[in-house]
Amino acid sequence: MSYKFFENRQCEFYPCHGGVAQGAFNCLFCYCPLYVMGEKCGGDFRILANGVKDCSLCTKPHSEGGFEHVMGKLAEFYGGKAKKE
Repeated sequence: MSYKFFENRQCEFYPCHGGVAQGAFNCLFCYCPLYVMGEKCGGDFRILANGVKDCSLCTKPHSEGGFEHVMGKLAEFYGGKAKKE
């Protein structure tokens, strides 16, 4: 099993987003850790009239290359402080 990919077909919400093929849908980041980055997350989001960030159309963390995208953005956000010593 890869630490970069996890698919949970038994989840009642699977798939939570359309546009990613079954077998390629990565559930590892079920709740996106990039949400707090606001507009700097690099995902496909929109800001609703009430100011809430809506990520329901974003498949970036669930698609191929999503793990690398998320980890890269987290390193950028935290200034590379998560490096192994």
